[in-house]
Amino acid sequence: MSERELHYKSLTEVSRLIRDGELSCVEATRAMLDRIDRLDRVYVSYATVCRERALQQARRLDGELACGNWRGPLHGVPLAVKDLCYTSFAPTRGGTRIHDAFTPDFDATVVARLETAGAVTLGKLAMTEGAYTSHHPAIAYPPNPWNEDYWVGSSSTGSGVATAAGLCFGSIGSDTGGSIRFPSATCGLTGIKPTWGRVSRHGVFALADSLDHLGPMTRSAADAAAMLQAIAGWDRNDPTSIDAAVPDYLAEVGASVRDLRIGIDRDYALGGVDPDNAKALQAAIAVFEQLGARIVEVKFPPYRDAVAAWNLLCSVETARAHATTYPSRKEEYGPALAQLIDLGLQASGLEVAQGAVRRLEFSGALHSLFSEVDCMILPTMPLPIPSLAQMSEYGADPEVLLSILRFTAPFDFSGTPTVVMPNGFDANGLPTSMQLAGPRLGEGVLVRAAHAFQSMTDWHLRTPPLRALSATEAR
Repeated sequence: MSERELHYKSLTEVSRLIRDGELSCVEATRAMLDRIDRLDRVYVSYATVCRERALQQARRLDGELACGNWRGPLHGVPLAVKDLCYTSFAPTRGGTRIHDAFTPDFDATVVARLETAGAVTLGKLAMTEGAYTSHHPAIAYPPNPWNEDYWVGSSSTGSGVATAAGLCFGSIGSDTGGSIRFPSATCGLTGIKPTWGRVSRHGVFALADSLDHLGPMTRSAADAAAMLQAIAGWDRNDPTSIDAAVPDYLAEVGASVRDLRIGIDRDYALGGVDPDNAKALQAAIAVFEQLGARIVEVKFPPYRDAVAAWNLLCSVETARAHATTYPSRKEEYGPALAQLIDLGLQASGLEVAQGAVRRLEFSGALHSLFSEVDCMILPTMPLPIPSLAQMSEYGADPEVLLSILRFTAPFDFSGTPTVVMPNGFDANGLPTSMQLAGPRLGEGVLVRAAHAFQSMTDWHLRTPPLRALSATEAR
């Protein structure tokens, strides 16, 4: 099978080909590595490529399959992980310069679980500095494969670009204020931000511990379900992980959504939203109605104070996470992350207490809302995907930041799950995106609803018009 036929296949399709003997683990891995060699000079989505180790893994997994040992849906499938996940076999820099020389002596739980499930680790994916908003000035910014003049989100930039460009079959991202969902939205991907604690954070650089989530970034809801199945669950090394049984997420794929109660607050979800995003959301609602779901009008808790409190708590927890290197090594930090840490260092105890109370109040109100519906539908972003020039202008405007975080940060604040997926294209030919948000540990219903939508639409099957290397770049 040629790479051209292979690289945009879904994770679940590649899994089937491997299990049926139509594709070897080595063939799948070598095809991805060769494609990375050719294209990632343009897309710089990888911080580190683990070529020889990946091929060794693939050979071993082919041997296991020949002996009748199939580890499950990830067996032999080439994936990649964000470079804040510890790996004993490669540096873990977290998008920073302060960790340039850091190679841990153990693997993050999420990495270990993927490999135990049979995944081949292609390498470590680029990211913004410390998982905040901007890349360190000394580190290249992965361009959006749909249009290089436009934002690719933050902070899981490499995860979004590599998955969209067919440089892996799925990836791990992290989300503190929207960092799985923004790159998924801008790159036309399907991603899951799980319930806080559903996936262990052991062996992962923190941005803000009580807000950080790890989850899959893929090209379909079924693919995301397969990855979440492997990484979810209690971990004795992470005392904040949830000790609850992990359901069969793949069993939700194909299940009916008839009579599923999908809530919408039209003022929140459509008020002041870009017309293309609003139109795409309304079209998605119509698809769910065709599938037999019930659309229920609800009232979302006030979000502006929640987003403001999220920003405060994020800054304070980031300052805590960097206490051993900031301000002692301040000159090695980029401006955006340094500014966030400075904000946290300046916060008063009273301000932190007020933010914590707001969090409790908001989370309680959201919990009550989910007693009325099974999930909610809303956009991922209120704005069209901004150009890089627009993002430079937005950086100094706190109101724009509040607007961009409007549909993402509240669910990090509450720790409740969402699934994000493409639902159309805007006037610039860039993907539009929506979220389904659910109650605590409600990932199963989100997978079911997302797959049902994707069974009726083909937005998730569209692929970006990648730029070929110029003659100069090729040399």
